[in-house]
Amino acid sequence: MAMTMREGTFRQALVRAAVAPQPASILDVGCGTGSQAIALADAAPHAQITAVDGDPDALARAHARGANRSIVWTEALAQDLPLPDDAVDCVTASLLLHHLSPATRLRALQEMRRVLRPGGRLHIADWGRPQDPAMHLAFFAIRVLDGRENTADHAAGRIPQIIQSAGFSEVRVTRRMRTVLGTLEIVEAR
Repeated sequence: MAMTMREGTFRQALVRAAVAPQPASILDVGCGTGSQAIALADAAPHAQITAVDGDPDALARAHARGANRSIVWTEALAQDLPLPDDAVDCVTASLLLHHLSPATRLRALQEMRRVLRPGGRLHIADWGRPQDPAMHLAFFAIRVLDGRENTADHAAGRIPQIIQSAGFSEVRVTRRMRTVLGTLEIVEAR
């Protein structure tokens, strides 16, 4: 699946954007098996990296993969982050939002806003509005797998507006990439 999604390309773009201002602390939400958190740790070795995921099995694999890196692995749901207010300089989430119901997605984004320090940055990589009929067709598989309700906002291009409604400002799509499964977008916000 990684090859069909150009995972390396969009992950590199997301990591580069996240570490460019040299944040002292980064939270990776929905870290799964840890690929992005590990890439963040490698790109920003002096930053404190915290990675959270609600799946204990995925988190155990992530911990094993990143055992030689200074990453704090924490079991938690995106909508209930175990961090204090204004705790981190940067929050990232890659291919998380389309797995969440609309209500849970909004709550998760509000939590990301809560833990982000003033002036901090959010970097999201997820499915965006398909750019042409071929991308609409490609995105059909994702919509079936993750549910039409969970992916409707993605298909309609509403994710930037939802991020803004969660309390973020300066929301902008910084990159779009065509994949065999649809259009991936990288969204940045403050």
